[in-house]
Amino acid sequence: MVRVQTALGDGAAVVMCWGMKHVLLAPVLWLALTLPSFGEEISLEAINGYLNSFTTARADFTQVNGDGSVSTGTLLMRRPGRARFDYDDSDALVIAGGGQVAIFDPVSNTPPEQYPLRRTPLTHILARNVDLSASGQLAGYDYNGTATSVVLQDPEQPQLGNIRLVFTANPVALREWIITNEGGGQTTVMFDTLETGVQIGAREFSIVQESQARGLN
Repeated sequence: MVRVQTALGDGAAVVMCWGMKHVLLAPVLWLALTLPSFGEEISLEAINGYLNSFTTARADFTQVNGDGSVSTGTLLMRRPGRARFDYDDSDALVIAGGGQVAIFDPVSNTPPEQYPLRRTPLTHILARNVDLSASGQLAGYDYNGTATSVVLQDPEQPQLGNIRLVFTANPVALREWIITNEGGGQTTVMFDTLETGVQIGAREFSIVQESQARGLN
């Protein structure tokens, strides 16, 4: 897997594509995630139940990269199969929809790069019915006294890296995910409170309509 750095200035998205040769890395700054000082361990069944308890969600996020840079933005989700990452200081955009993940570079006049959703970590949390152990990609589960983590990777190509999802309890909530690439480099996306059950129109997840609006078709 080869890392591709786009000319996005202050921010862009992170999408790791398992089994492919591209990763888009945005510049981001390391910030510590503020977690409760203690928390209960969460079973895998409870995590699956939490992820299956909503079909739409919105959250502000902070994206962190190992080089010490930072970007912030807003995540929209609409399961199954749809997500949108808007960045605050840039027109950079990532849309998951129609079985694809599209990465819009604000300084390029070319159509967005696209990858199959099933080859990205987003496929796990955007499934119609989430079962983190059913895909054979569950590589780890642990509890550190504060948060519960699950690690997912491509079982056929584990050398390509992994994604760690971090949850806290009371109530169960997704706090962050950490993508580790094949070289050991890490990118972290940390979420504020995930607001679920929100109204989100289908237009937000249309790669075609976004491309047309940007004059890229």
